[in-house]
Amino acid sequence: MRVGQEVVCVDDSFPGPLAKYYTNLPVKGKTYTIRAVYIGRRVMHTKPGAADGEIGVLLQELINGKDPRNKHGQELGFNAERFRPLETMDTSTENEDELVMVGKTAQPQKETAPFKTETRREISARVQKSRSVWSAAYSAAV
Repeated sequence: MRVGQEVVCVDDSFPGPLAKYYTNLPVKGKTYTIRAVYIGRRVMHTKPGAADGEIGVLLQELINGKDPRNKHGQELGFNAERFRPLETMDTSTENEDELVMVGKTAQPQKETAPFKTETRREISARVQKSRSVWSAAYSAAV
């Protein structure tokens, strides 16, 4: 997750004792924008190791007070696992052909060779003809 990324809340269940610290909580299914990412502080976990590797996020749409358990006065944030990146459909003109093809069955394109295939005999005849043309042109120039 990165600053500026849009995310969707997938977990809005907060235990009562934890929820009382927040003035604004995320709602499942709602979209938010990340304004900061930080390493979790473990201050809300009672079991050792419960928050190892936890990543926290602050959201533009939700402002909360300072964490009363944090001596640095950092704002209360949310565990990043409560959110998933917002997936948007790319509707740029680059994919216009794909968008137009929806509902139609694609017809396989006939493969054509990028050049005419020749047999050895045809190649030999073409080379001989080319040699005679160059020979005649050279003789006329000299």
